[in-house]
Amino acid sequence: MAVFLLGFMGKAIAQKIEFNEYDLDNGLHVILHRDNSAPVVAVSVMYHVGSKNEDPARTGFAHFFEHLLFEGSDNIRRGEFMKLVSANGGQNNANTTFDRTYYYEVFPSNQLELGLWLESERMLHPVINETGVSIQREVVKEEKRQRVDNQPYARIINNVFSGVFAGTPYRWQPIGSMDHLNQAKLDEFTGFFKKFYVPNNAVLSISGDIDIEKTIALVKAYFGEIPKGATVSQQVVNVTPITNTIIDTAYDANIQLPAIVGAYQTPGMTSKDARALELLAGVLSNGASSRLNKKMIDEKKEALKVEALSLSLESAGAFIFYAIPNGYISLNTLLEDISSEIKELQEHLISEKDFEKLMNQAENKYVAANARNNDVAENLASAYTFFNRQTNHVNTALEEIRAMTREDIRNAARKYLNDHQRLVLYYLPGR
Repeated sequence: MAVFLLGFMGKAIAQKIEFNEYDLDNGLHVILHRDNSAPVVAVSVMYHVGSKNEDPARTGFAHFFEHLLFEGSDNIRRGEFMKLVSANGGQNNANTTFDRTYYYEVFPSNQLELGLWLESERMLHPVINETGVSIQREVVKEEKRQRVDNQPYARIINNVFSGVFAGTPYRWQPIGSMDHLNQAKLDEFTGFFKKFYVPNNAVLSISGDIDIEKTIALVKAYFGEIPKGATVSQQVVNVTPITNTIIDTAYDANIQLPAIVGAYQTPGMTSKDARALELLAGVLSNGASSRLNKKMIDEKKEALKVEALSLSLESAGAFIFYAIPNGYISLNTLLEDISSEIKELQEHLISEKDFEKLMNQAENKYVAANARNNDVAENLASAYTFFNRQTNHVNTALEEIRAMTREDIRNAARKYLNDHQRLVLYYLPGR
């Protein structure tokens, strides 16, 4: 009964997201979603530039610009950007991935025009000079120290991606190399900005308590005169398939307990198989009753932590699992247990009951992912940017999940999760 009710609630709440979209003459794509349920608006800009667009000798640029473009503009003094946001009842942030950079502000809806002005200033004439570059270098260095260098297990992903995506721009992390940032000259930073942070490589997505016609006029007023940039060609990342198991060892001075890690190459986010692999990861480790948690933590008490996840990027992906042993359990024992559960999924269909539970989890995740205006703005922009300019993918994504079958999950396990197709990493304390 509980499973049925959860499923019913998910279907009932997952309403279609209505939107208007159009292009300005300079190539900026604009998406507007009206939600008058609360006097709040999210203003966002997604630039189609991430770490994969960087020169291998100058990694970290996209993430660096996530910080640098808060430095100010010709009309905003250094340090005033965030003060203007907070003084007007708003909040703001930004984030960078391998494939895009995303900036947003959330304001009371009567401050929509301020949000548009701030983002147009960021796009039109930010201040990029030696002072700002020097300040943000130190900010990024401190972030790397906190989030990577001194964080237990944080460098696992570095080792995994450098092996699974060897020879491609996905092999380095968005935070990049501090040496590269130190070596870069000012004209390299300005060149990177002029190439990628142009209206024809961006999506302006607005969600919230807005009047559509008035917003269209404001968008034209603030963004219409920004010059169009040169066409940005997005490279397709071609990954060389793993055909024999790769075994590697890495050391981390921040940990006391080792971990076993496995990773497989998978397709990019637009693939149907990417949906199946997300569901497959849920079967293995989504919740206390999932297969790996139940077997390795509850029953055998071999692991303190075990997880499987599917990461989908624009051109490729990775299915990753890891486990931390309980006591003196060997890493190979954990590896054997995880491998046996994957083989079980390759050989047998999951039960109808487990499949229904999986569908309910996926639907509730979808609903939660569109709960706030900023979420909706980001999801609309992502749909346009990564799904062949099909913004309505924000609505059809759930339909794609509902169309999945137990056979799709089994077939994905058979196609991608074989021992000879994986990287196995022994992540050990020390050094």
